[in-house]
Amino acid sequence: MLEFKDHKNRRVTLLLGHAVPLDHVLGICRIDGKYLLTDHKVRGIEFPGGKIEVGERAEDALRREVFEETGASLDVVTYIGAYTVHDTEPFTKGVYFAEVNDISFICEYGETYGPIVCSTVEEIPEDKRSFLLDDCCIDYLYQMSKAHETFK
Repeated sequence: MLEFKDHKNRRVTLLLGHAVPLDHVLGICRIDGKYLLTDHKVRGIEFPGGKIEVGERAEDALRREVFEETGASLDVVTYIGAYTVHDTEPFTKGVYFAEVNDISFICEYGETYGPIVCSTVEEIPEDKRSFLLDDCCIDYLYQMSKAHETFK
C-alpha cells in the first residue's frame, strides 16, 4: 500500500491490483497514443470519472462516465487498483487504464465542456488544470501510465 496527502492534507492510500468496494471510478484513457481528459465546468481539465450508481458495476460506471464527459466509447479497460481518501466519510475510487475505441460529438456533456486530447498532462496550462491533476496519487498513477506503451 502506498500513502499520499491530498490538497486538503487528507491521507490517501493506494492499493494496486486489489479489488475492494468502490464508490467512484477514474479513467486514465488514451486515444491514438494521446491522453483523453475532460474539461470539468467547475474544476477544469482532469481525467474523466465519477460516482458509481446503485446496482452498477464499476467498469460499466467507468464506460458511462467517460462517454457522458467526453463522448468516447472504450475498447480495452484494465483495472489498476483503488485509492481511498480518508476523510470524515472516506471514499474509494477504482482506477482504470483504458483505450478509446472511438469518440463522437454529443450535444450535452453534463458537468463538463467535453473532451480534451493532449500528448502529456504537463502541456495543460496551469490556469486550465483541475487541482486533481496535481494530486500526488493521481500524478503517481499518470506517471505509471506513461510506462505503458499501450493500454491494449
